[in-house]
Amino acid sequence: MSDKMNRETFIKELSTLNITPTKEQLQSLETYKNLLQEYNQKFNLTAIIQDEDIYLKHFYDCLTLKKALDLTQDLKVLDIGTGAGFPGLVLKIFFPNLKITLVEANAKKVLFLNTVIKTLELKDIECLNMRAENLPPEYLEYFDIVTSRAVAKTNILMELAIPYLKINGLFVPLKANIDQELEESQNALKVLNCCLLKKCEFNLPLINAKRTILLIQKNAKTSSQYPRTYDKIIKKPL
Repeated sequence: MSDKMNRETFIKELSTLNITPTKEQLQSLETYKNLLQEYNQKFNLTAIIQDEDIYLKHFYDCLTLKKALDLTQDLKVLDIGTGAGFPGLVLKIFFPNLKITLVEANAKKVLFLNTVIKTLELKDIECLNMRAENLPPEYLEYFDIVTSRAVAKTNILMELAIPYLKINGLFVPLKANIDQELEESQNALKVLNCCLLKKCEFNLPLINAKRTILLIQKNAKTSSQYPRTYDKIIKKPL
């Protein structure tokens, strides 16, 4: 079987996620893909640049979040270290009901993100050019969902993410193989008043690459000492 995902295969595989894309959404993705390839020549946004790989390893991979979450609700979502918009920008195209905040420290990537947002005329989405641990205090205990894809180890990500969640909110990282990281995250779960609700494991179609989505629930308010500065987080992870 070919390991390439063309547009038709993409649509077919979306049906397994109970997603039926509109013509407008597919056109938005095509525009997004073209901008990604254009800007990638200047800014080095991603190593994944072929059409079929973008559809599988970026667009489809981001939408697998639907396996773990009901994304049809009106939710405030924070995407930490979004890079070229994964998963937050893809989610916005398919679930316009979501109110999304993208956080990205790289100014060139933020320029690209804002170009896509403006070109696609997306609403209720903002892009902050800063590090996650430096978000303004009004974002603490604010979001329903915090997500992140391919950014850092789970225990490090938890300290960056959990303070911004409402009580009963969910941290939902998109990961590959995660067993070792989960072992190392037990203390972070305790310190940050969280529990692991669910571990959703599956393989990406065509290439059978393993993926894991975690649902980590925040059960109580986070201590004001978190998140610490990044040097402290890295030096002594929870």
